[in-house]
Amino acid sequence: MTTAASKPKLKTSAMIASFVDEGQKTASAPFGHALVQAARENDKIVGLSADLAKYTDMHIFAQEFPDRFFQMGMAEQLLLGAAAGMAETGLVPFASTYSVFAARRAYDFLCLDIAEPNLNVNIIGGLPGLTTGYGPSHQATEDMAIFRGIPNLTIVDPCDSIDIEQAVPQLAASDGPTYLRLLRGKVATVLDEYDYTFELGKAKVLRGGNDVVFVTSGLMTMRALQAADRLAGHNVDVAVVHTPTIKPFDAATVLAEIDTDRLVVTLENHTVIGGLFETVAAAVVTAGLGKRVVPIALPDEFLDAGALPTLHDRYGLSTDRIVAKVLGELA
Repeated sequence: MTTAASKPKLKTSAMIASFVDEGQKTASAPFGHALVQAARENDKIVGLSADLAKYTDMHIFAQEFPDRFFQMGMAEQLLLGAAAGMAETGLVPFASTYSVFAARRAYDFLCLDIAEPNLNVNIIGGLPGLTTGYGPSHQATEDMAIFRGIPNLTIVDPCDSIDIEQAVPQLAASDGPTYLRLLRGKVATVLDEYDYTFELGKAKVLRGGNDVVFVTSGLMTMRALQAADRLAGHNVDVAVVHTPTIKPFDAATVLAEIDTDRLVVTLENHTVIGGLFETVAAAVVTAGLGKRVVPIALPDEFLDAGALPTLHDRYGLSTDRIVAKVLGELA
């Protein structure tokens, strides 16, 4: 007889922000290492964190440059206010916290202290979208919807370690404020297999295809590429357009791919409200294309807590669910 004491303990990956497949190539803490490299070349770069340096990979920078790192404690409004003051003196702050805290707790400080004077403050948001299983208190499923309305703010949703490593120095060199949806820890390395370089404000066509066009951002670009390979086995030829910069949006590149007779699907690790889908849809309508766009995104609801693989499948972000959605649309 199996007793409660003898049952194996179920484990959850709820707080693990990694969704990398077993055996996939990864890079450790690409943001932290890229910031260190950028800081070696620019002595104006400083790092700040709101008691989450270890969980946003800012600890790499703190260890390398302890005199240029500022631990602000559990006070996100202070974090952004201090970063604004530093930027006013000519420093280039990178301020890290969880996306939910930057978006929900410190919005007004970002808007009026940083964006309105157009300061070079770089907000690094950990656990964007569904990259943690800790439920609505930590899942920043609506961060882009909140931030897209702020003038002057650049929004970057990187796919992998390549995007992050190449984005950091470009964010530091940009004039105004930026928000980076951070992937942390062991981050997948995907884009090295393509003729790709990150350019702030630019979308890139990673692969061509005759039947379907995926317009993607963030971790969903990785999933889109995986789904495209799987769909080839169903004789479905899929193009993938990666749009790491959500604002300003590279409508010219994206619309050039959309304006065909292929099925258009957007894929994003964000609620269907206010993110990539609505950005693309608005560009399509503004251009007068009259084109249907199918969204693959998180639902407009508060999500469950649990293990990431389970949640990604439940809410449609898994490769299996993407393939099924596309085949259903083509049936």
